[in-house]
Amino acid sequence: MKDPRVRQFAEVLVNYSARVQPGDVVLISCAGLEGAPLVKELYALCLEKGAKYVEYEFSIPDIGRYFYNLASADQLAYFPQHKLDFMKQVDVYFGLSAADNSMVMAQANQKSMIAWSKVVRPIIDQRVKGTRWVVTRYPTHGAAQEARMSLDEYEDYLFAACCMDWEEESKKQDALKACVDAADRVRIKASDTDLTFSIKGLPGIKCDGRLNIPDGEVFTAPVRDSVQGYITYNCPTVYQGKEFNNIRLEFENGRIVKATAPGMDAELNRILDTDEGARYVGEFAIGVNPKIRVPMRNILFDEKIFGSIHFTPGQAYDECDNGNRSAVHWDMVKILAGDGELWFDDILIQKDGRFVHEPLLGLNPGD
Repeated sequence: MKDPRVRQFAEVLVNYSARVQPGDVVLISCAGLEGAPLVKELYALCLEKGAKYVEYEFSIPDIGRYFYNLASADQLAYFPQHKLDFMKQVDVYFGLSAADNSMVMAQANQKSMIAWSKVVRPIIDQRVKGTRWVVTRYPTHGAAQEARMSLDEYEDYLFAACCMDWEEESKKQDALKACVDAADRVRIKASDTDLTFSIKGLPGIKCDGRLNIPDGEVFTAPVRDSVQGYITYNCPTVYQGKEFNNIRLEFENGRIVKATAPGMDAELNRILDTDEGARYVGEFAIGVNPKIRVPMRNILFDEKIFGSIHFTPGQAYDECDNGNRSAVHWDMVKILAGDGELWFDDILIQKDGRFVHEPLLGLNPGD
């Protein structure tokens, strides 16, 4: 029996997020075969909307692992020009993850993964800059297990966080964007965290369901060399197939000068040494999705946790460009709920994970 929520989910993605139009060239890319029900609904809806051509593709992460472990230097250096050529024709890109094992890359060759990420960067850049793109997740047993939920519980959680009235959520985010636009100095105070930086002249960008589903954040970027202090992240993060916990970063003049994670110091610093920009921050964001309240070991959800911030080593976004360039973009999440303060200049914006600044009270969940 079909779950009607899959069709509802597809309608959000096609009609609101990607705004598929007659004549569009569409690419639906799904990592994992379990996402087939959503691929089918997306494919049908795009055709119904009049898309000129709809391509779909499935990749299997467990097969991709062989590439990182077996590829020679020449194979790692080969640039798949045909993929870039097609991406230049694509108007709409849907990226789905339906992997059944988030740890599939945990033992893959990390050096090869870093090298390949640099090689294919032009394809990613073309997708980000040249298409109306949206990325999302499809519920699987593996993802449910990572979230410490049953599949039924995970499906309920995912569909609630994704199938929202995004027009209304977008309006609510306007007030937070205005506060970000007006601010100069930011301070984050919490357990083992005291971080200051400037966002002067860098705009607030609403994330209201257009590019990511689930969505729900307002982001900007720090002035590149302004970051001072230290932060300890209390949300688990999976990057390049490895789980990191309690990452602690120390900053001087914008640069990460010390990085630790229990039992994972070498792996952490190897990623941060990918290039010069990986030790600088390209994004600062505030999570505001009222339906996402606990970590799920899935960054597309965790970075939207209400009452959280993420402070991201690596590449800056074009929409809010502080000049940082890197093959890395690693969203690390700090949950402030119950323990933390967020200040803009001399104004207390958020305390213990709830907004206390009067113009922002409408963002707080009703609970």
